[in-house]
Amino acid sequence: MADNARAKRLADLIREVVAQKLQRGIKDPRLGSHVTITDTRVTGDLREATVFYTVYGDDEERKAAAAGLESAKGILRSEVGKAAGVKFTPTLTFVMDALPDTARTIEDLLDKARQSDAKVREASAGAAYAGEADPYKKPGAEDDETDDTTE
Repeated sequence: MADNARAKRLADLIREVVAQKLQRGIKDPRLGSHVTITDTRVTGDLREATVFYTVYGDDEERKAAAAGLESAKGILRSEVGKAAGVKFTPTLTFVMDALPDTARTIEDLLDKARQSDAKVREASAGAAYAGEADPYKKPGAEDDETDDTTE
């Protein structure tokens, strides 16, 4: 079993090699310039690598990019093998990164919270407290009231 530092170095190398090859070496129009490699993870035994990617575009472009990456998997793996110089080149698995969708969902929720806060702020702008300005009894205040009525 390899150490974590070696797996991390190999993951970084895989990310760089795959990104460069997608940018310069693959002539598939489905991949184009709108595919971005975001992260790479390698298992502890250095046999499998998961490559996370994002696609700028709609669902059709995402499906086309996934198909393009699957078809270019062999070429990309051979390039990783040349660059890494390891005994066994890890198999590549491409996974769509959920980070942009998660970030968009969080931003939508934060916008809703801001709108709700603004509505509460508007509703409370002219509001006054229920009761007196100072609802607490002060010591001696009750004695003063009884003294005034007896005189």
